[in-house]
Amino acid sequence: MNTTGRRALLRFLVCFVLVSLALTGAAFSQSGGELRFCLRSEPKTFDPLLVDDDSSLAIRYLTGGVLVRANRKTQDLEPELAESWKVSKDGKEITFKLRRGITFSDSSPFSSEDVAFTMQRLMDPALHSSTGDAFRSGSGAVSTKIIAPDLIAIIFPAPLAGLDRLFDQVAIMSAHSPKKEAAVLGPFLVAEYKAGSSVLLRRNPNYWKKDSQGRRLPYLDSIRLDIQSNREVEMLRFKRGELDLINVLDSDYFDRLAASSPGLAHDAGASLDSDFMWFNQVASAPIPEYKRAWFRSANFRRAISQAINREDLSRVVFNGHAQPAVGPVSPANKFWFNSRLKAEPYRPEAALKRLQADGFRMQNRALFDKVGNAVEFSIVTNAGSKPRERMAVMVQEDLGKIGIKVNVVTLDFPSLIERISQKFNYEAAMLGFRNVDLDPNGQMNIWLSSAENHAWNPQQKSPETAWEAEIDRLMRAQASTADPKKRKESFDRVQEIAAEQTPFIYLVNQNALSAVSSAVEGANPGILSPQTFWNAERLTVNASTRASR
Repeated sequence: MNTTGRRALLRFLVCFVLVSLALTGAAFSQSGGELRFCLRSEPKTFDPLLVDDDSSLAIRYLTGGVLVRANRKTQDLEPELAESWKVSKDGKEITFKLRRGITFSDSSPFSSEDVAFTMQRLMDPALHSSTGDAFRSGSGAVSTKIIAPDLIAIIFPAPLAGLDRLFDQVAIMSAHSPKKEAAVLGPFLVAEYKAGSSVLLRRNPNYWKKDSQGRRLPYLDSIRLDIQSNREVEMLRFKRGELDLINVLDSDYFDRLAASSPGLAHDAGASLDSDFMWFNQVASAPIPEYKRAWFRSANFRRAISQAINREDLSRVVFNGHAQPAVGPVSPANKFWFNSRLKAEPYRPEAALKRLQADGFRMQNRALFDKVGNAVEFSIVTNAGSKPRERMAVMVQEDLGKIGIKVNVVTLDFPSLIERISQKFNYEAAMLGFRNVDLDPNGQMNIWLSSAENHAWNPQQKSPETAWEAEIDRLMRAQASTADPKKRKESFDRVQEIAAEQTPFIYLVNQNALSAVSSAVEGANPGILSPQTFWNAERLTVNASTRASR
C-alpha cells in the first residue's frame, strides 16, 4: 500500500475510533444522571435495623445490602450478598455462603463477622427492632456460628418457616467500620441529609454488582429524595418534570394524570396494602378510664366496624381504585387470603343493637354509655394524605348517624408517630401498613403481643387477653412448620380471630397506582413495595427526554 493509501486508511481508522467513542460515550451518558422523587415524611431513622416507617424503608431499600432479595415482579428469592444458602431440615438453621471480595462503601471488607454482628444486634431485645420481631419464632436466643470468613450459620431456637425470605429485610451492617450505619453494601449511600428538606443518595463506588455486559451498577449517579407531604405540590412538580416518579399515587391524581398523559400513569391492580383504624388500648395511655373500657370491648369495636360504609369509601375517596378490606391479608395475596371471610357490610342498625346490648343508649340523637358518658373520641391521621383525611371525615359522618361524635385531628408524620408509638397520647388512629412480603412471617412484628408494631397495645410482657395469646400461639405455630397446609390453617385462624375481635378495623385495599416519567428507562411498576424503584440499580434517566417534557 502506498503512503497516500496508508494515510487514508489511518484517517478512516481514527474517524472510526472517534465515532465509536462518541457512541459509547452517548450510551454511557444515558446511564448516569439523577433520579428524583419525594418522601412523604421525614425519615424516622437511618439505622436499618430500626426501620418501621415508609420513608426510612425506602432509604434502607436503596442503601442496604441484603443476603437475599425477593424479586418484586417475579416474587422469586434471588441471591445477593450470599451466593447460596441452605436451610436445615428441621427449619432451625440457615447457612449462608457469602460472596468474596465485597467491601462496604467506606472500603471496610465484608465477611461473616458482619452478618454475625448484624444478627446479634437485630435480635437484642433492648433494641426493640420490628424487623427482628419477624424472626421470633419461639423463646430462646438466636445464635451464630462463623465457619469461615465466607460461611456462616444462624441458629434459631424453634423452626421458622420461610426463614430465607425474611432476610430480604435485613440490611447487613459493618462490625468494624467507625461509620456504623453510614457504611453500606447497597447500590447507593446517604451523601447528604437536610432535615425537613431532602436526602441525597449517591452511587456507592464499591457496589459489587455488574450487568450482563460487565458494566458496574448502579447506572444512576444519584437519587434526590425531597421531603414533601403535600400531594398537590408533588403532582405539580412531577408534571413540570422536576420529579421522575411518584411511588404511590392517590386515585384523584391518578385519574387526572391518566386523562392528560395516559402513558405516565400506571395501575398494577389490587395491592397488598391496607388502610385501617384502631383504638388505643394501652393501660398507661393518658385517656379517661371509661373510654379505655369502650376501646377494650370487642363488641364496641365490632359495632364501629359495622357502622362504616366501606363501599362508599372505595367509590368516593378512591374513585373505584380500591376495594372494601376484609382483614390483614389482601385478596391479591391469593394463597394466604382466607376466602371464607368477607368485608364487613354496612349495617348501622345492627351496630346500634350491638351497642345497646352493652348498655349504650341513644338520647336526642346522641349515644351515651351505661353510666351516662357521651360517646365521643378523636381520630388522628397524617396531614397531607387527602385519602386518609377524606376517609376520616366519612367515618366521622357514618358514626354520627348512630350518635357518636368523632373529632378528626391531622398531624405531621413525626408528631403522629410520636403520639401513637411513644407517648400513646391518642384515642383512635387511622393509618396503613405497607406489606413487603406475601408470607405471614412478614406480619410477625404486628401480631405478636410483644411486638413493636402491635399498634393497639404494643410491647406486652405477656398477652393481656386470651385471644392475643391464641394469636401468639398460632403465629408461632405457622412459623414453625414447613407444611404449607398446616401453616395456612394456622394463619387462616389468625385472620378469623382478627375479624372476631377487630383490633384493627380494616377499611380498604387500594390499587397499586403510580406515576413514572417517560425519561425513566427500565421502570416496571408492580404491586410489591417499592412499586416503582424496586430495580433502582438498573434504572436510567434520559436527560434529553426529561428536558422535552
